[in-house]
Amino acid sequence: MPLEAWLRGPLEGLDPYLMPAAHALVQAREDLPAAVEGLTGERLWQRPGDAASVGFHLRHIAGSLDRLATYARGEMLSEDQRRAAAAEAQAGPDQDASVLVAAAIAAIDAALAQMRATPREALLEPRKVGRAGAPSTVVGLLFHLAEHTARHAGQVITTAKVVRGR
Repeated sequence: MPLEAWLRGPLEGLDPYLMPAAHALVQAREDLPAAVEGLTGERLWQRPGDAASVGFHLRHIAGSLDRLATYARGEMLSEDQRRAAAAEAQAGPDQDASVLVAAAIAAIDAALAQMRATPREALLEPRKVGRAGAPSTVVGLLFHLAEHTARHAGQVITTAKVVRGR
């Protein structure tokens, strides 16, 4: 069994201050495909015990990474991003698990690229989040996008196991 991402050493091109967040993203990227392997469209959108579906969590990983990375760059969300967020829980044409996982992995890779491109001097720069402009920093947003992704990846793993047990 391979070592978890955080035990394999530094990732090339990443500031050591961002390494724990990057390792969390790498671990999620590795865990997601196996977690949903073989899930059908129906099971992808089941909500056991009224919990969120695997499909929602996968869409939310991709969408929330995009939104949080946008705030970390000091930008506001576009209308397309807002519409996509509102539609995350709805089953749609991308009902194949592999399509949703590919979108989540692409968003993880984009977040890792943004981390690599973020200079250390920018980490403590203030950032505004949401329409209310809640206060954060670049490093706060980068760490939150990683822990948020890890949380939802765990929910994908657990929910997929539950719906397979039916």
